[in-house]
Amino acid sequence: MDELMLCMNPLRRKAGVDPCCLPFGMDAALRTRTFHRGLAAYQPTPLASLPHLARELGLGSVLVKDESRRFGLKAFKALGGSYAMGLALAERLGIPPEEASPARVASPDARRRLGQLRFVTATDGNHGRGVAWAARELGHRAEVFMPKGSASARVCAIRALGAECTVTDAGYDDTVRLASRHAEACAGILLQDTAWPGYEEAPLRIMQGYLTLALECLEQMQAAGLGLPTHLFLQAGVGSFAGALLAFFTAIAGEAPVACTVEPHAASCHYLSFKEGDGLPHASAGPLDTIMAGLACAEPNPLSWQILKSHAAGALSLGEGVAANGMRLLAAPLSGDPAVVSGESGASAMGALEYLMTRESMAGNRALLGLGPASRVLVVSTEGDTNPAMYRDVVRYGRFACL
Repeated sequence: MDELMLCMNPLRRKAGVDPCCLPFGMDAALRTRTFHRGLAAYQPTPLASLPHLARELGLGSVLVKDESRRFGLKAFKALGGSYAMGLALAERLGIPPEEASPARVASPDARRRLGQLRFVTATDGNHGRGVAWAARELGHRAEVFMPKGSASARVCAIRALGAECTVTDAGYDDTVRLASRHAEACAGILLQDTAWPGYEEAPLRIMQGYLTLALECLEQMQAAGLGLPTHLFLQAGVGSFAGALLAFFTAIAGEAPVACTVEPHAASCHYLSFKEGDGLPHASAGPLDTIMAGLACAEPNPLSWQILKSHAAGALSLGEGVAANGMRLLAAPLSGDPAVVSGESGASAMGALEYLMTRESMAGNRALLGLGPASRVLVVSTEGDTNPAMYRDVVRYGRFACL
């Protein structure tokens, strides 16, 4: 299997905005950001410009959103969990969604009326940590389930926030189903970042929570005198993050940028879905054995799939070495470019971009995606060193070399 494979999306709309993007436009982004601004720990994360790397790769600009600095949690996921939790609390208090704020849903009166609620989720690490943090900040409990093989550092980080954390004997997707059954049995509130028939409201709100990140990117690019991104490389586990960001930039521009999902060979459900070409989401088979733990998901989120199948240009499936090389590129940048601490999933998009632009075998794929000197490429480093031992082995000792 090649280190990097591209499958173009045969169903992509060439122009216009599909209605599935409408809940992710500017109004929704402003409303979400207003909520997050009510959290004491909120501040925009940096948007790093890498002009020397862009020049070396033959691109107009390369921009990296550094989510290692989000809420002190080293990952972006708390944006979705906190927003969905806030709206769930507001609903129980009779507060309209547009009037929800951390101060109102966590006030003494709100706590007296609601008591201490139990929020339940499944995670590969970052989403669960975000839910645990939001529960602590808003005065409630969190129970988190993690799939077998989860890194002990990620388990400990969740427990350090006061949440219960159980590592199961199942893979990610079966762990999601276990969490759902547990929430129903214990009268808990499920906050899961993927949807299924009858369970769509919370996943939609989680996706909308990510719009704060997208709005920050837009404003930071505008402040730097840059136009909208021409290209997006977006990590896709279940696809919620990728779908939300693509929907936002499509909605505000009136047409989609050239966007590719990025996922590991071992969990390439979006790649497989585009390859099938029938418009349906397809699950990847086999063990989800990858260092990119945050992307180790076998089944697409049906909500985000509607966006991605309409507007994504294609899907990239990559080997471990491509992601590891992205980590090293960001940790030790070209002279004059800023360094970014990026973990295995976080650096996968950068690794994919560099591989596309530097390998002779990728010339045809570069042409298909229209990558060149006029391209403004946005990638998001979705996590920092959330698994410090793995980060050290990759960055310091060169583990998972890219051939």
